[in-house]
Amino acid sequence: MDKADVKRALRKALVAERLNLPDRLERAEALQRILRIWLFDRPDTVIGAYWPIKGEFDPLPVLHRWKEDGELHGAPQRRQIGLPVVNKLHKTLTFHTWYPGCAMEEDAYGIPKPKDTEVIVPTLLFVPCVGYGTGGYRLGYGGGFYDRTLATLQPKPFTVGLGFTQGFVDDLEPEAHDEPLDAILNDNGVVWPV
Repeated sequence: MDKADVKRALRKALVAERLNLPDRLERAEALQRILRIWLFDRPDTVIGAYWPIKGEFDPLPVLHRWKEDGELHGAPQRRQIGLPVVNKLHKTLTFHTWYPGCAMEEDAYGIPKPKDTEVIVPTLLFVPCVGYGTGGYRLGYGGGFYDRTLATLQPKPFTVGLGFTQGFVDDLEPEAHDEPLDAILNDNGVVWPV
């Protein structure tokens, strides 16, 4: 079995395991609390996130609360949340403004994306992790969208992986194109940097 086959099998096993976690709701609630605390003193006003699929942690309720808190407490700058929109030609992502109730449509992969909202450039980017390991490396779905996007975004946003403890892969080996994350949070707290 070559490296690509090993990663495909690992992805499949981790997604299946995540979908079948008997305590996924409790883990999600724990990670929501951790994320709220982690965000508290961050200076960012434009945050990129993702629409959760395949049992991923959903950061959107926490981010909506973060946005509302900024409005209630008179934050000096308007806080914005963006969700990814796939550029099929370059296989990269741009981030478009999202808010609860905004018009959505499915992208080429069947994932909801904001429809006809403004493009924003996040200074902080939350990235879903199928798996993750030491050194800030993550295992995604294999499309390379985040790695290609992070290689071109200027200025590069602070990147944070979000996942559950079951996604930790002790022997995850990064490839040359893999971009390490600046931090990783799971339902136990901050796991990178340690």
